[in-house]
Amino acid sequence: MEYTDYNEVVFSVSEEDLDLATDIISVANTGGIYVEDYRNLEQEVEEIAHIDLIDEDLLKRDRSVGKIHLYLDVTVNPAEITDSLGNLLSASGVQYELDTSLCRYEDWADNWKKYFNPTAIGERLMIRPAWEPEQNTGRKELILEPGLAFGTGTHETTRLCLELLDRYLQGGETVLDVGCGSGILSIAALLLDAEQAVGVDIDELAVKTAIENAQANQVAERFTGICGDLTDKVHGKFQVVCANIVADVIMMLNENIRDFMLPNSLYLMSGIIDTREQDVLDNLQGKFEVLEICRERGWTAIAARPIQ
Repeated sequence: MEYTDYNEVVFSVSEEDLDLATDIISVANTGGIYVEDYRNLEQEVEEIAHIDLIDEDLLKRDRSVGKIHLYLDVTVNPAEITDSLGNLLSASGVQYELDTSLCRYEDWADNWKKYFNPTAIGERLMIRPAWEPEQNTGRKELILEPGLAFGTGTHETTRLCLELLDRYLQGGETVLDVGCGSGILSIAALLLDAEQAVGVDIDELAVKTAIENAQANQVAERFTGICGDLTDKVHGKFQVVCANIVADVIMMLNENIRDFMLPNSLYLMSGIIDTREQDVLDNLQGKFEVLEICRERGWTAIAARPIQ
């Protein structure tokens, strides 16, 4: 696929006019569109992700203004589009501010990489971006090309789970990674000498990325990627189960996850916001013995074993 530059046009309107302006522009515009709307930020995050920890920069956004972004091919004269849309908005009584700029593909596709650097995890692991040279630290290097939509392992939820894998894995284990994303937990387990790993994710692109990352780390023959909802397409029993998701999904998973665990299996849970930690611990009672609780910057990871 060939990627090209494009023009970005941004209409800024008041929150009262945002819905009307979005409707007008959506109908009249033939390019891509993205709407910045922070009016109901907290409610929407809670409904979608079931968490209440929101980045401070987002919370500081001006809720009184919404922005409608248009993305136009560079062969299209943006003035023609803005004049036409501006007339439609004005005719409907919508006041707006306009900004136009040229966006180069490499600006958004590559610039984020400067924030992703080699990162040491625990005692044995090193996460290395694919574009960085070998670090030669004596650690197991996990080479990661996360893509634009997947994690790099530097977030607290993933790092805590990786640290638990580093502490508890002894080698030879079979691993189930529920909600595998870029496959970082599965691949880390295999680099730590697990025998086999199965990663499952509801997103087909995530599974594709996980398989590609397994290939890049030369563990593809020991990794299986499955597209499915939690464990609905999983078969067999495992010695280690990882679930780096969110509290509500982990508690849902706990209803039958023991069906996929061997006696004395290790169960690693992460992605748990601190305000939901006790809910998860209560949900584990009578089913799992908690071995360790790790906390960092408002996030919790739990290591447990099934009660026989």
